[in-house]
Amino acid sequence: MFRITQFMQEIAQPTPLLPKRNPPGPVVIWNLVRRCNLACKHCYSISADTDFPGELSTEEVFTVMDDLKAFRVPVLILSGGEPLLRPDIYPIAQRAKAMGFYVALSSNGTLIDSTNIDRIAEVGFDYVGVSLDGIAETHDRFRRQTGAFAASLNGIRLCRERGVKVGIRYTMTEDNAHDLPRLLDLLETEQIDKFYFSHLNYAGRGNRNRKDDAHHRTTRQAMDVLFDTCWRSVQAGESREFVTGNNDADGVYLLFWVRRHFPHLEHHLRAKLAQWGGNASGVNVANIDNLGNVHPDTMWWHYPLGNVRERPFSHIWPDVSDPLMAGLKAKPRTIKGRCSQCAYFDICGGNTRVRAQQLTGDPWAEDPACYLNDEEIGVAAGAERLTVTPYHTPRRRVAS
Repeated sequence: MFRITQFMQEIAQPTPLLPKRNPPGPVVIWNLVRRCNLACKHCYSISADTDFPGELSTEEVFTVMDDLKAFRVPVLILSGGEPLLRPDIYPIAQRAKAMGFYVALSSNGTLIDSTNIDRIAEVGFDYVGVSLDGIAETHDRFRRQTGAFAASLNGIRLCRERGVKVGIRYTMTEDNAHDLPRLLDLLETEQIDKFYFSHLNYAGRGNRNRKDDAHHRTTRQAMDVLFDTCWRSVQAGESREFVTGNNDADGVYLLFWVRRHFPHLEHHLRAKLAQWGGNASGVNVANIDNLGNVHPDTMWWHYPLGNVRERPFSHIWPDVSDPLMAGLKAKPRTIKGRCSQCAYFDICGGNTRVRAQQLTGDPWAEDPACYLNDEEIGVAAGAERLTVTPYHTPRRRVAS
């Protein structure tokens, strides 16, 4: 996750560069249930409105939770499917809160209504993230259900009215990029606390539909809009947060934005961005799926590292006998292609490995969704480059 607001605040009020403090344990995104009332176009878990056998019981969840706490995991993001379809979601969340975890709920928002908003508020979730992939018909088309936008927006409003911190999660493709400005307007008019911009990652239905991924030019335009919006928010003294996920080139592109607007702060921001270090899959971000399988993050469901029924998470996570985990935890990672030559590798860390693996079979190939051109990152032109859109095969490298 790239916290845009945090770095924009560094522009407004620079702070000294202190020694890096690593989190005590990884953030764990926990898919407690795979069932979902929607069938979204880019769902990484390929959820559907049916029960999936073999999911962890309440007692098994509690046992795993004890291990996570002992392993110093600071954050649990309770997800699905749709987590509100799990009957024991409230006691699970309440226990997590009582144990001292930061607890977030990741929901499609359509099931947040007058029948359960009081229980959601009583849990005291630190954050509720609701997916909105466009305005009205655009969102409904992505979520494959008429009325989904209205229901999700109603859920957002109910959370806000009850004082629950709530945010929007938006995954951009070529099909919904046109709605980004309207979503940012909605953020302000509805007084929503957070905006999470997700680049498309190649997992589940997102991999099946990767032909719809945003073109590099589209991504750059979206980042310009997002950065400008965030900067205005910071200047206005608002507490609203803007973050992105699934494309760590965003950190480098922000540095270019700073170079244009605040050249005297470029050196300072570069040092701060390098300290952030980019992609954290397999290091500071972990995933447990509904069956108890552990993955390097939510986009690696096709690659299990072990199962918490057979081996505690605290034993699985640090184990580098697995070659993928060894490579992800390496400092620096060994990445091929144009990533290996990039002058800003220390900022993005080689970006997202899943896209490379899904496109080439090699998790250490260059990330095809890096939207920075060769000249910008100091890479010699003329070689082959992996591109995603509008094609899915290696193409002659061209400026983005």
